[in-house]
Amino acid sequence: MPSPPSRVRNFCAAARLRGVSASSLSEALRRLEQRLGVRLLNRTTRSVTLTEAGEQLMERLSPALGEVAAALDQVGSIRDSATGTLRLNVATIVARVVLPDLIVDFLKAYPGIMLEVIADDSFIDVLAGGFDAGVRYDERLEKDMIAVPIGPRRQRFVVAASPAYLLAHGEPRHPRDILDHACIRHRFASGSLASWEFERGDETVRISPQARITSNTLELEVRAAIDGLGIIATFEEFLAPAIASGELVPILEDWMPDFPGPYLYYASRKHMPPPLRAFVDFIKSRPRG
Repeated sequence: MPSPPSRVRNFCAAARLRGVSASSLSEALRRLEQRLGVRLLNRTTRSVTLTEAGEQLMERLSPALGEVAAALDQVGSIRDSATGTLRLNVATIVARVVLPDLIVDFLKAYPGIMLEVIADDSFIDVLAGGFDAGVRYDERLEKDMIAVPIGPRRQRFVVAASPAYLLAHGEPRHPRDILDHACIRHRFASGSLASWEFERGDETVRISPQARITSNTLELEVRAAIDGLGIIATFEEFLAPAIASGELVPILEDWMPDFPGPYLYYASRKHMPPPLRAFVDFIKSRPRG
């Protein structure tokens, strides 16, 4: 902390240390003396010394001023070091598919950072929720947020059913044919059921099929589809292992175009918490799929 005038014995020198003008520093001390009703400094043309009252005040204030200086230094060191907790609110697909491959390398690179991840498919105010950043898809991003691509740049949904189900009930040839089939649907934490959307050329079809099974648990939904209980629609990454093994068969593939991948979003580039800045820099340095 800069020295007071009494330590350097000169208003001009003290003002330079504090980065203010000598006149403003002198006026501030004059107002303090006026408020207290006592003289704190003896001023001459050559030096400035403490009065007895000034000595007593300095003796009482010095420990507190030292604590303030130490606290400010500590905050400054946090600004310059990648330590602390990074809190992220992300879509479930991101927590399951995107982050696992990223966080191992990230946390190894920044051992001083602790990571807290909440998987949530609802759209929330990340700052009000106490998070540093969120990960969502472009249609769910707030316009005043800064967005950085994270994870695969193209993804798609897949509609699939088991070979046994298709053998027993036939394969839909058009999205509206699904309305005559048993379906397995996902219910979000908000309680909503997303419509199934299909697109081919200039034609877009949205349907809300009757659900034989409704769940908020992906593992149960995929298992039910494998066991022949109905048609499922979800991210391709969730169904890829079952499709690769032949347990599920994709249908209506020419109606399932891809879409942009997720984005890390946050409020401002100014005064970013060091863990968030480190994560943003890490994401930007990664190859984009």
